[in-house]
Amino acid sequence: QVQLVDSGGRLVQAGGSLRLSCEASGRIDVTYAMGWFRQAPGKEREFVSAISWSGGNILYADSVKGRFKISRDNSKNMGYLQMDSLKPEDTAVYYCALDPMTGRLRALKYTYLGQGTQVTVSS
Repeated sequence: QVQLVDSGGRLVQAGGSLRLSCEASGRIDVTYAMGWFRQAPGKEREFVSAISWSGGNILYADSVKGRFKISRDNSKNMGYLQMDSLKPEDTAVYYCALDPMTGRLRALKYTYLGQGTQVTVSS
């Protein structure tokens, strides 16, 4: 079993930056891809970004491409989402997720999901 703890969300002004973190712990005996989803109030969960174990395959939603950057440090079991040029429409609860396949994360499928961290962008 793997536990995920996501953190780093807070209130920020439009145009600002945030870095979300995802810490994995427990029995990590699979080379998991890591991804980020988000869900705004009253809306369905949507894919944000995903990165393969090696970092060689990175995916972004069109809405965040060029503004967000996903990364990971496998030696620390950590994942990150650097978010720049934030917009009010980025306001949502952000969740990190693990799955053996990057493509499944793109389809919002996952094996493990964090508890979520709130990002609020004020205009």
